[in-house]
Amino acid sequence: MSRMTYIDDLVRDLRYAARNLHRSPGFATLAVLIMALGIGANTAVFSVVNAVLLKPLSYRDPDRIVTLSSFATSREARTALSKQVSVPDFQDWDDQSSSFEAMAYYSSREKAVIRGSTAEYARVTSVSPGFFRVFDVDPLVGRSFTGEEMKLGAGGAAMISSTFWQSQFGGDPRALGQTVLCPGPRSIVGVLPSGFRFPNNTDIWVSEAETGSRGGRSVLAVARLKAGVPLERAQTEMTTIARRLEQQFPETNRGRSVGVKKLRDEMVGDVRMMLYLLLGAVTVLLLIACANTATLLLGKATARTREVALRAALGASRKRIVSQLVTESLLLAFVAGLSGLILAYLGSKILVALAPADVPRLAEAGIDRWVLGFTLGMSLITSLLFGLVPALYVSKVELSDALKQGGTRIKTGAGIIGIRGVLVVAEIALAVTLVSAAGLLIKSFVALHNVALGFRPDNVLVMRATVAAPFSVGIPRTRQFFRDMLARVSALPGVLAAGATMAPPGYVDSTGGYIIDQLPAQPDWSRAPSVVLSVVAPGTFTTLGIPLKSGRDLSDDDTSDRPFVAVVNEALVRKSFPNESPLGRTIFCPFDSLEGMKIIGVVGDVRQGGPESQPMPECYMPYLQHAFNGASLSLVVRTVEHPEALTQTLRSLAHQINPDAPMKFTTMEAMLYEDVAAPRFRTFLFAVFAGLAMCLAIAGVYGVMAYTIGQRSNEFGLRIALGASPGSVARLVLGQGVALASMGLALGLAASLAGTRLLKSMLFEVRPNDPLVYVAVAVLLGVVALVAGYVPASRAAKIDPVVALRQE
Repeated sequence: MSRMTYIDDLVRDLRYAARNLHRSPGFATLAVLIMALGIGANTAVFSVVNAVLLKPLSYRDPDRIVTLSSFATSREARTALSKQVSVPDFQDWDDQSSSFEAMAYYSSREKAVIRGSTAEYARVTSVSPGFFRVFDVDPLVGRSFTGEEMKLGAGGAAMISSTFWQSQFGGDPRALGQTVLCPGPRSIVGVLPSGFRFPNNTDIWVSEAETGSRGGRSVLAVARLKAGVPLERAQTEMTTIARRLEQQFPETNRGRSVGVKKLRDEMVGDVRMMLYLLLGAVTVLLLIACANTATLLLGKATARTREVALRAALGASRKRIVSQLVTESLLLAFVAGLSGLILAYLGSKILVALAPADVPRLAEAGIDRWVLGFTLGMSLITSLLFGLVPALYVSKVELSDALKQGGTRIKTGAGIIGIRGVLVVAEIALAVTLVSAAGLLIKSFVALHNVALGFRPDNVLVMRATVAAPFSVGIPRTRQFFRDMLARVSALPGVLAAGATMAPPGYVDSTGGYIIDQLPAQPDWSRAPSVVLSVVAPGTFTTLGIPLKSGRDLSDDDTSDRPFVAVVNEALVRKSFPNESPLGRTIFCPFDSLEGMKIIGVVGDVRQGGPESQPMPECYMPYLQHAFNGASLSLVVRTVEHPEALTQTLRSLAHQINPDAPMKFTTMEAMLYEDVAAPRFRTFLFAVFAGLAMCLAIAGVYGVMAYTIGQRSNEFGLRIALGASPGSVARLVLGQGVALASMGLALGLAASLAGTRLLKSMLFEVRPNDPLVYVAVAVLLGVVALVAGYVPASRAAKIDPVVALRQE
């Protein structure tokens, strides 16, 4: 009977709450919109966090899949390739370890793929035996690689992704047995299941055992832990093996160890902190929305004080009254939750569209059962956050005062003003933390946008092209293709300069060590300083606006039958040639040969890793003297205006020279736009959330001021009747708003100084305690508080004392 009575009371409370909200459509709509905004923003961000960070990878026993990386423990600088391993090291790891069920290495690049007469770019991954055992994946159609196909030099076999199968073969099973060139001929033997595209959305996997020197780290490694083996045990074992190899091969393995990390943790990388900070930001926004809605409910509670008192006089317990009022809040939160889901669906689509392309598993973001559960939980929590305080307050009403004609206006109203003031202070403090974080990120992004890149990206067209041919004839054919293209493009009207590079500025394609003047019999490359290695064509520095500081540029005379030469940047000169000229000195780099290169020129520094990175030592080598990766170069063309207008012309020229060459077009400005995608994404979202928080804070200040006037109108009328000027009354009201804003600002700045330290890794040339940002936030809040309080203050100054006293 007790349970039945509870259900009956709940149904009656829901019906009454629905009627009550129906009688106040304006209030209900405003409250639902405010809470829907907070719940929707939280749900949208959580849907991304859930897809990227929380959901398990779509493999069997995904927590057992780990990455193995070789890293330097004492090197002065870590390069972009520091996680790569050498094949001999990998083979020793595989032979000497007992913690893994399977282990494999792979290398992945975007390559030119020819199918029939069509050439295009596709992601091609070379894998070692055991790769598909690590992921425990079987072909959807066809078979996996055989043992013979995985042997060194066997080649000839390929497996394709389901996406590539559908797009290129229309899902036809007869794709099996067909040949693709990537770049050598490969027979398709299997199609992998939909959803499996590791790594980096691979289109084609090829069987290719590799060799290499122990010091040449060029592949990545993955492994599957044995059932029941913890990650810590595997890490301890691999560290022991690394020490053993360090003693056995000191010339290549000195100061190197092995890292074992879960694949999911490796994939998310730096994205984790960014997403958690965004989730924290929308949580702050939700708390502000809850405080704002609570102030609305407190205002509404004033009108219901006598109703609650009458219920209590007729025998309703405090618990019963609180239950009814909380049920109204629950209904309000439920409607807001449903509306928030709609906003979350749209918001998640916007987040996916705005997010950087390198965020893993972003396509999996959406509204699933976990997101629905999160929304339901948020609705329940928020209903308590914004509904419990008004319910508890109103339920404590004094019957004798409330049942009197004026009791509601004098005593209850004064108490509610105090509670609403506390909530507004909390709103402002929370808004200040968001605005401060957004201000730091905006200042950081402006600094990033204005940083000296070392080159000029404006009006530069980038055309990536590949000449796919057998190696024996590929080198001469490739060199001739790019020589012809550069000659023809340079003669086009509207073209100011043209060049070609292995990796345009903003991208690092190859790194290594370098040695000056004399190459030892057994060089210790592990202790050699790091250098970015770039293959470029004559005219590239002029095209990109990279200044030549001394010496000469590369020329068409720098061919493979002439002495090898190189151009270095100022960062390398500062490191290895302080206070002296490097011209005429010899540099050795383990690129495609160890032949010494005479330094013939010095150019300015370029931020090779993007605007956020510092310039690194770089060695530029002429493309006519180096074959490695020479089949793929990016032509850079500086035009008078609108570089995109030349796209079709360059495509036609390339097809005239080599009809089979695949091409991709972009601009340097577009590439630079992608380089700053992550800071732009987080800055934009924090700015939006901060703007919404500030708007809610303005609404809170305005609401308290307006309510104050309603409760104290007789007092203001009496003041004016006794001789107070309208200006003094306006200043009195405005002072209350400024006082609330000042308290909120003080609390918010204190919280910001502590909380914005979490942003340190995301800031560029900006400190977390930057005084200019906090001064700007204080000025902004002062202006906002004055604007929010001005309208209510002007209304108070215009109160007619006769009308006010007559009402009293």
